[in-house]
Amino acid sequence: MATGSGRQVSEYMHRQLEVMPQNATVPAVAGRMRERRIGSVLIEIFDLPQTECRIAGIVTETDLVGKVLAQCRVPSSTSMTDIMSRPLISIEPNRPMLDASHLMETKKIRHLAVAEGNDVLGVISVRDLVRHFVEAEGGPVQALTDVYRPLSVLMNRAIETIAGDEIARIAAQRMAEKHIGALFVMEAGELVGIVTEADLVRKLLADQLDPETVRVGTLMNSPLIDIDIDRTIRDASDLMAAQRVRHLAVTEHKKVLGVLSIRDLVKMVSIRDRPDFLKRGSPS
Repeated sequence: MATGSGRQVSEYMHRQLEVMPQNATVPAVAGRMRERRIGSVLIEIFDLPQTECRIAGIVTETDLVGKVLAQCRVPSSTSMTDIMSRPLISIEPNRPMLDASHLMETKKIRHLAVAEGNDVLGVISVRDLVRHFVEAEGGPVQALTDVYRPLSVLMNRAIETIAGDEIARIAAQRMAEKHIGALFVMEAGELVGIVTEADLVRKLLADQLDPETVRVGTLMNSPLIDIDIDRTIRDASDLMAAQRVRHLAVTEHKKVLGVLSIRDLVKMVSIRDRPDFLKRGSPS
């Protein structure tokens, strides 16, 4: 059995595909994401020349927030063909997990289709990457365990905030503008919670609420889920998995110093080994 970063994509991919038709509406897709607790769905289109359906793209929480809410589209009349990401970025099942990490980082995405030829076999997410690299014996993440305060190396110290009484539309526009997936919520000068892309999708779009009237404070998660800066990368990964979150506040003596996202946990892996990845050539 392969060890370290040599484990293959096929060992971690999710084989149960979440697929919706091209004419599905935004509320329907948001509802599926909430029901399944997932961050993306594959989109199937009817191919007229071939007179058959095929998976042609993907829609993620980021797409729903950045292309619908942030751009003031009407969710009930926006179809997946308007917003899906295409062509579908994929990787072969026999490629190493390290290649999946590099491809996600290069393309700035959190989900990859796993395909052989034109057949989509599964999906792999950044959460799967984190699980692999944290567990891998002698892998690149384990190499950071000897670094003093590794979370301080990985976290982002630039904390983006929003007022609790701000409307949801502004939160979506700020996330899209900053290319981030979460904002810390401020009330009376204090950090009281966090609002994420998932919150906007599952609590707002899925229920067809009005982003011009719903306040951020009603959507946020509170209290903040935090981790001490002296904890390990494995601790952070385990906490994210247990709480089913993608962001943690990093604290010292309960003071927030920065934010750690699930992508931060694997970003250094991609940066460190990118030259070898580029020499081999990226997956299709």
